[in-house]
Amino acid sequence: MLTLDWIVLIGTLLAIVGYGTWKTRGSKNSEDYIKGGNSSKWWTIGLSVMATQASAITFLSTTGQAYSDGMGFVQFYFGVPIAMVIICMVFIPLYHKLKVYTAYEFLENRFDLKTRVLAAALFLVQRGLAAGITIFAPAIILSIVLGWNLITLNIIIGILVIIYTVSGGTKAVSVTQKQQMFVIFAGMFAAFFITLNLIPEDISFTNALSIAGASERMNVLDFSFDLENRYTVWTGIIGGSFLALSYFGTDQSQVQRYLSGKSVKEMRWGMMFNGLLKVPMQFFILLVGIMVFVFYQFNQAPLNFIDASTEKVLASEYSDQYKTLQEKQTNLFDKKKVVSLQFAKTSHESDKKELLRLDSIEKSYRAESKYLIKRTIDPEYGKKYDELAEELAKLEATPESEAYKEKKAELKTWYKEAAKDSETNDRDYMFISFILKYLPHGLIGLLLAVILSAAMSSTASEINALATITSIDLYKRSRENTTSIHPSKDDAHYVKMTKLFTLGWGILAIIIACFASLAENLIQLVNIIGSIFYGNVLGIFLLAFFFKKVKGNAVFTAAIITQIIVIIVWWIDLMPYLWLNLFGCVLVMMLAFLAQSLQRKVD
Repeated sequence: MLTLDWIVLIGTLLAIVGYGTWKTRGSKNSEDYIKGGNSSKWWTIGLSVMATQASAITFLSTTGQAYSDGMGFVQFYFGVPIAMVIICMVFIPLYHKLKVYTAYEFLENRFDLKTRVLAAALFLVQRGLAAGITIFAPAIILSIVLGWNLITLNIIIGILVIIYTVSGGTKAVSVTQKQQMFVIFAGMFAAFFITLNLIPEDISFTNALSIAGASERMNVLDFSFDLENRYTVWTGIIGGSFLALSYFGTDQSQVQRYLSGKSVKEMRWGMMFNGLLKVPMQFFILLVGIMVFVFYQFNQAPLNFIDASTEKVLASEYSDQYKTLQEKQTNLFDKKKVVSLQFAKTSHESDKKELLRLDSIEKSYRAESKYLIKRTIDPEYGKKYDELAEELAKLEATPESEAYKEKKAELKTWYKEAAKDSETNDRDYMFISFILKYLPHGLIGLLLAVILSAAMSSTASEINALATITSIDLYKRSRENTTSIHPSKDDAHYVKMTKLFTLGWGILAIIIACFASLAENLIQLVNIIGSIFYGNVLGIFLLAFFFKKVKGNAVFTAAIITQIIVIIVWWIDLMPYLWLNLFGCVLVMMLAFLAQSLQRKVD
């Protein structure tokens, strides 16, 4: 990075933090601090909602997802517009009518205090974890790619967020998110057009899409009913709808964005704006990843995008094997480049098949590189793999036996484990590696600002919501329930406590970030955490909205049992994680009806 990049990066971040702090200074009461004075216009709400969801993980992982697997991930968002319509029709009018500060206040009015506290606690657990991940995701990638200290990065991102979120509350979050979304859109559009310009001149945009399609990167729609497939049209519409309904309708980090609206009309317009723009936005981000994939058909990509991991394996006993892989990949690239140019000119079916075959070979080389890196950094992994290989060799005389098949499957699973380690899984590093190596200076600083702005945006919303829930649903409500012990406090006291809780959650998010570790894919990790809890909470809200005969005790019991079952189902990997939203929602409702029925019989 040059001085120009540092000026753009630091200047952008300080301008956002400074503007948010100055613009929203002096919030004196809960109405201003927690609900932003109910003054937000629809475009502020819409951009704020989008910015809350569009974390740094979105830009790093989504582009990497497109590079590795193609456009199919966009199906995950097909349920968002459906959820927006339901939220506008049901959730927003009810929340506005009750004049609630949090979504969970409604649950006490409908059921009882313990159900409100349980739902709030489930939110605090899952969103508290997610807040740490939204800091950690860009920090660990930037630390490895740029050589920056990971702990220092976590602390810097966290402190920047804490400054303006503690100072101005909800209004500060909303105001800064408008600026952050401007930076994000500007950066991503610039990245797209410059990447397109880096592709050879005789390769048009249409040619680029054709080349990506030949390698099965442009398969957007999958109508199969295969439960093993995470991303299909049905998974997106059904599972995605329930996840989006839970997230936007019951997650305080989102509810708080539209509760700050000037009126029901402004809230609805803001949410519909988000619903209409979300799928195109995600499609565009995936398309950026596709263009980077096409770029690497004409410019050789590394076997692994994490340079530090490559350096480790090249300094190990597996150096010769890795260098042989690199030579094979170079030879493969030369062939692939020629075939890509031919296909762009002629679109022959034979060239298309050849591109797909070469892509499959390259994937196998990448898998083997991950295996060698894994052996380098984890000798115990290599020892276990060798033991399994030796056991399999002893069974080779009976290839049809069940013992041989089981051992072969176990060895294959163990081999695939190499791709999940934080130092081998390079999918989330692809885009940042490309930015640093091929994009012009100045734009590098802007795109790093995009990544950090997105991290700040999501984290600010999360700790703002966590503090609000802690202050209103737990602290304030517990004091009201024990007035004989705790004297009543004025509004200024609760503003002060909300600020302290914001500071506390911000510090906790930094701590979680410092102790987190990478998953197979960061954007999936965030969605998995949400899916484990969201379905249960959504079911509680649906019972509250539509089934007046079900009472608090039945719902409370059902929610606890459901959460335990969902965690078990996820742990044993019984279904794709998106379906956990539907499963948890339906299960808690069924159990609540059953518990209510049994209660009536006892009574």
